[in-house]
Amino acid sequence: MIVYDRLFIGSSWTEPSDPALLDLASPHDRSVIGRAAQARPADVDRAVAAARASFDAGVWRTTPPARRIAVLRRFNALREENAEKVAQLISLENGSALWFTRAGQPGPTRQANACLQAAEEFTWEETLASSDPASPVRSVVRREAVGVVAAVIPWNSPFSSATSKIIPALVAGNSVVLKVSPENSLSMGFLAELLERAGLPEGVVSVLPADRETSEYLVSHPQVDKIAFTGSTRAGRRIASIAGEQLKRVSLELGGKSAAVILPDAGIDKAVAGLKFGSLLNNGESCIAQTRILAPRGRYEEVVTALRDLVESLKVGDPNDPDTFIGPMIRPDQQQRVRTYIQLGIEEGARLVTGGPQILEGLEKGNYVTPTVFADVDNSMRIAQEEIFGPVLVVIAYDDEDDAVRIADDSAYGLSGGVWSSDEEHALAVARRIRTGTVTVNGAPVAFDGPFGGFKASGIGREYGAVGLGTYTEYKTITV
Repeated sequence: MIVYDRLFIGSSWTEPSDPALLDLASPHDRSVIGRAAQARPADVDRAVAAARASFDAGVWRTTPPARRIAVLRRFNALREENAEKVAQLISLENGSALWFTRAGQPGPTRQANACLQAAEEFTWEETLASSDPASPVRSVVRREAVGVVAAVIPWNSPFSSATSKIIPALVAGNSVVLKVSPENSLSMGFLAELLERAGLPEGVVSVLPADRETSEYLVSHPQVDKIAFTGSTRAGRRIASIAGEQLKRVSLELGGKSAAVILPDAGIDKAVAGLKFGSLLNNGESCIAQTRILAPRGRYEEVVTALRDLVESLKVGDPNDPDTFIGPMIRPDQQQRVRTYIQLGIEEGARLVTGGPQILEGLEKGNYVTPTVFADVDNSMRIAQEEIFGPVLVVIAYDDEDDAVRIADDSAYGLSGGVWSSDEEHALAVARRIRTGTVTVNGAPVAFDGPFGGFKASGIGREYGAVGLGTYTEYKTITV
């Protein structure tokens, strides 16, 4: 039993305003795995006040960038040293298969390193030559910290989401209040321990597990200067409206319904083997999951059969079992949501290839769903248009390349996607045509030095690398 009975506010552990602890349930069997304090508005007030005071006093923002980078490299090293513990905590809380949480540990390291390298090369100040040779005026352009950042992250990949926000925000000199999901109280409590050990100054960072109402209180707080949010499009719209009313800076990484375009010349076995990870990673609870599989009409049944064989070969069960590929959904309501969509697909007239709304025998005590593949799907169906956030794949036929691009773009979302072909240059040409924030070719992983984010309802702004770092700064121009 893991217990966090205090909150990490202003870089130190303090008593919560509400002493009641939340019982945290295992997604595998719904037993209690831990208890943790949850932040309330009074705790938010304390965290924001600490962040505001530290920022205004300049204890961190006036620290030279090289020293800020050194502190955050120390934090990154501490996380690397504790990678196995992090993997086990996330698997315990989320129900993610342990193979996945272990395999994901290098991700936050590369993520942080890319940002910190960008910070080392970042132009924090430059002098511009005058465009008028006769003018004696010169412009000094500075990049300065925005102020107090409210970073709000989801439950599905907590360490990766936290890294994508706190590293650039802190290295830019901001003070940060990180709001995490109640489900991640244990792993994010450990994150707070690592931040404490890294040696950040008093007041600079807080980590608050809290419910949605407290989260809205945080993003609405008048002393918050910028909101950085990852989560659902519905919540993102609400946050954007709050930011608009208060003229806060805002960046949003939201939902997706990404398409994988299998071109006629692709090796089907290779493409489907890649989609095992591109479509079903983290139990399908991933915003970048490629859950719309676009197959050429001439090879449609070949793709459907290969996907059926793949999904039926995957073991579903205890996340700690080394043979398990897909674990349970994080909560009972998420389990029910996915099962409802599976039933909806049947009612919409899609062909159920494998899976279904039933729960696999022996897994009734947990939040399990049966991985499902639908064929004969029209892109207008709800199962093709709405983010399910579970191991449910739909296979859609296309006539030619133009039709494939049209279907891929026929979505409210535009976060990710993929193209599969034996001709890499041809795949790259198709990838250029699809309107989405990131596209992978033949299963290439997402890079952390380039910008990441979405088109359309998938968000506003970008994360990662120099571009992501820049979103946590303001331009100041001084004319001399």
